[in-house]
Amino acid sequence: MRSLVIQAGGQSSRMGQDKALMPFLGQPLIVRVMERLAPLADEILVTTNRPDDYRFLGLPLFPDLRPGRGSLGGLYTALSSAKNPLVAVVACDMPFASRTLFERAFSLIVQEEADVVIPDSGGGMLEPLHAVYRRETCLPAIQSALEADLWKLIAWFPQVKVRSLSPEETAVHDPEGLAFWNLNTPEEFAQAEKRAAEGR
Repeated sequence: MRSLVIQAGGQSSRMGQDKALMPFLGQPLIVRVMERLAPLADEILVTTNRPDDYRFLGLPLFPDLRPGRGSLGGLYTALSSAKNPLVAVVACDMPFASRTLFERAFSLIVQEEADVVIPDSGGGMLEPLHAVYRRETCLPAIQSALEADLWKLIAWFPQVKVRSLSPEETAVHDPEGLAFWNLNTPEEFAQAEKRAAEGR
């Protein structure tokens, strides 16, 4: 049983408006992300502190359980709110999030009995908002990190079994290297829309 959590908690400060709701090829960006990944999971939910803006999705909406604790608090909310043992977490502003890469992560977390399967996009740069988590083991570790006043999104990783996907493994499922592209500026948004219109 799998859950998919779309995180829509960012400030979108560089975009100047809520990027998740900006039209991307004629539909809100968050709808594109949801539709790309929906087949992965038995349950889909959204974490957001502006639930009224997202009711049109018809999905369960969850505000931060640890307000003011940034991305780590957002991840805690995501895993706390999900019902299923394995949870895929994705940012709302990744228009090329890869379903096949998530499928690979789900397979590995079971096969290797890992707690986290997370892509390395190069140079040790991990992608925690395109990763799969084992709820039972990750939640206590995240809670401990929050209570220790840690802020880094992966600060708790030493407490669990982490399986990173090398850039070479990732490239099999994301040959163009677009999966982790998150859109922060109007210019990036326009570039991504152009790439998507070309069938990416």
